[in-house]
Formats: sequence, structure tokens, C-alpha cells
Amino acid sequence: MLSRQVQRPPRRAGLRRAAALTLAALLPLAAQAVETLRVLSWPGYADPDIVKAFEQRHKVSVQVTVVGSDETLWERVNGNNGGDFDVFAVNTAELKRYVDKGLAVPLNLANIPNVAQQLPRFRDRFAIPNLMRDGAVYAVPYTFSEMGLIYDRQQLPEPPTSIAALWDPKYKGRVLAFDTGGHNFSIAALALGKPDPFQLDDAAYRDIAAHLIALRRNVLTFYSLPEESVELFRDHKVALLFANYGTQQVQQLRKAGADIGYVIPKEGALAWLDCWTITRGAKNKTLAEAWINYMLEKPVSRALTERQGLANTVEPSEMDDRKNKIIWLEPVEDASRRSRTWGHIVSGDRPVALESR
Repeated sequence: MLSRQVQRPPRRAGLRRAAALTLAALLPLAAQAVETLRVLSWPGYADPDIVKAFEQRHKVSVQVTVVGSDETLWERVNGNNGGDFDVFAVNTAELKRYVDKGLAVPLNLANIPNVAQQLPRFRDRFAIPNLMRDGAVYAVPYTFSEMGLIYDRQQLPEPPTSIAALWDPKYKGRVLAFDTGGHNFSIAALALGKPDPFQLDDAAYRDIAAHLIALRRNVLTFYSLPEESVELFRDHKVALLFANYGTQQVQQLRKAGADIGYVIPKEGALAWLDCWTITRGAKNKTLAEAWINYMLEKPVSRALTERQGLANTVEPSEMDDRKNKIIWLEPVEDASRRSRTWGHIVSGDRPVALESR
């Protein structure tokens, strides 16, 4: 009798454990508190199948938010002091202000071993502006493109030679430009022959703002996402497009059947180098670094190139042949002022932000 009484509790405990395991197995995934990595990305950087493979490998959930301008990126990260996202993609010129404000944090490269397979020029972090601060690494290069001009071969039998073609009245209503203050001030500076498109004094700033008003009057509209530009180009018989997303838009338009050409204007083309970095609000910094490491795996980087037409940092690129005409983005004299003024210009209001910084 005593032995049977001693043996019963373990059987009941075993049944309770079995019932608990069965209940856990039946619970929805969301109810089991799966960790979530919050990624802020540009279009095409995190395709669903690429994300799913990372989720399965690390047994986590990945939440991807896509942005369409540097201004929106800044608003999303700065809005809650970096608390709404864990890892985000940003170009090297914009990176500086995130580091300045403490919104980005140094990386532990020991958790990102795939940096060793990047091309030598991307491993030379001291040679790439804004990646380093006080000996610490804040970002890892991921992809890059110049921003050339895309033109419809049927409407322009000869390729445009200058960025000034965006202002040519014979293309009025058939021009697409990108909806941003930062880049548009710089390309207008190039069109006007200003010596430095990234550092404008007040006199140059006023000239350029007036030139951008003229651009607004010449364009069909301003786009934000590459897919949007493809639809507008196709549906409205656009003749000329400023390609903010560069070779990504070239590939998308050609896949859509557009008969296009792509050219680097005589003034040169602005170019961006996008990097992955981590916010100070990251909930799991090691997981965020695992994401960056995953993005540098050759199959993942190669998928970016094959699907999006963008160069990656682990394999040679056709863009290397055009490097003598590339103007890499640099931090501008006042990003907030450019954004405010652009807001007035694109809305058709008087750009009151011209008067003072």
C-alpha cells in the first residue's frame, strides 16, 4: 500500500507535464512570445523568402518596414529615439547625423564574421567616410548605386548628356523626379555648376531653390518608391527619369518591357553606399548583428543583385567601370533646412524656409 501511494504523485506530475506540453503545442505562435527583430529597410533589401530563411534559422520573427526617402528614414528612427527599430539601412552620408545624435551604436564585428569576405575596398573602413567614430565601427556596407538618368529610347533617340535635361521645356510633363529635398538640392547644384553640391552658402541656396521651383513646374510628378516610378513611366509615357534607385530602376523597367537607356550625365552622377547599422533602442543587439552577418552571405547578396540589379559588397560590379564619373554622397550643410524648403517647393507654397537657417 505504501509503495503504491509513493508512486502515484510522479504519475500525476507526469500527466500534468504532458498536458502542459500539449497545450503549448496548440497555442498560436504569437502567444508563445517569439522574439521579433524589427528591420527598417529600403525596397528590395529584405524579400519575404530571404526573411523567412533568417526566421527559421534563428527561431525568431522579423518585422520589416520599408521607407522611400532619407527624410522618412530619419523621422522613423529619430521619432522615438531609436526605440521603434533594431536594425536599419542608411547611406554613409546620412549615417553621420545618426551617430552624432547617438541613434546608432557601435558594432561588434566578432558577431559579423562575414565582413571578411567583402571586397577589399569595403573592408577598408577608415577609407569610407562616417563608418568609424573614435575607433569604433558603426555600420557595415551592403549595397550601392549611382543615380543616373533613364530615358525612353522612342522619345529620345539620342541619350541626354546633361542633368539639365530634367529642366528642358520640350519634355514638360514627361519628366519624373524623386521626392526628396536632400538629393534634389544637390542635383540642381550640379545643373547650375555650383562647386560643391553638398555645402551650399546662402546665395547658392536661393539660386538652387528657385531652380527647383522650375523643376516642379516641368515634371509630371515626384515619386518615392521604385515600383511607383515604373508604373508612372509606363502609364504616362514618361520621357526622362531621375533614377534615385539607380540600377534597381533600370532592371525593373526592363523587366516591365520598357525600351529604355541609362546614362551618366556629363556633370557626373550622385551615388549612395547603403549600410546596415543598429539603433540604440535595439532589444537584442546580438540578433541584430546576426541579421547584418546574414545579409553579407554570398547567396543573400547575390540574390539582391540578381533580383534588384543592385551591386553588392562581396562581388565585383559593373559600376566599377563608371567610377570616374561618380560623386559619392556627403553630409549636407543643413539637412533639416533642405527638407523644410523642399516641403514648401513641392507643395507649391512660397519657400519661406529660404530666409534663415
